[in-house]
Amino acid sequence: MSPHKIRRDAIKHGYRSGLEHTISIYLKELKHKYDYESIKIEWEDLSYRTYTPDFILNNGIIIETKGRFLPTDRRKHLAIKKQHPNLDIRFVFTNSRTKLRKGAKSSYGQWCIKYGFRYYDRIIPEEWLKEKGKNRHPKFIKFTGAKVRRDK
Repeated sequence: MSPHKIRRDAIKHGYRSGLEHTISIYLKELKHKYDYESIKIEWEDLSYRTYTPDFILNNGIIIETKGRFLPTDRRKHLAIKKQHPNLDIRFVFTNSRTKLRKGAKSSYGQWCIKYGFRYYDRIIPEEWLKEKGKNRHPKFIKFTGAKVRRDK
């Protein structure tokens, strides 16, 4: 099936990418409960923004799926990790060996290791699903740091 057909099929089922749709099917086959895009995390950049993670497992682990891991995504996740250090955000890549950019020596997986994020390829590993914990995330996780006032 072509990438365009895969994405169209995913959108038809309420997902934004083929990888998200594939993971949802995998979780349903395992009868593992999860929420899809059910919370928002406020974070500060030059303004206040919100991030909506892809999957929240019933043990509280937040899963972000990525086919392409752009510089803006990497910067956003570093800021969120710094501003919300108690959140357990993990990545599932289409291919973690993909280089960060053309000619780069580092891959998506190496970036995750460097910055302390756990990651996997194509599926959520069963050991992540079996980890103990509860999803106690509120629907909106507010930025609690000192808000920077920016005069115009």
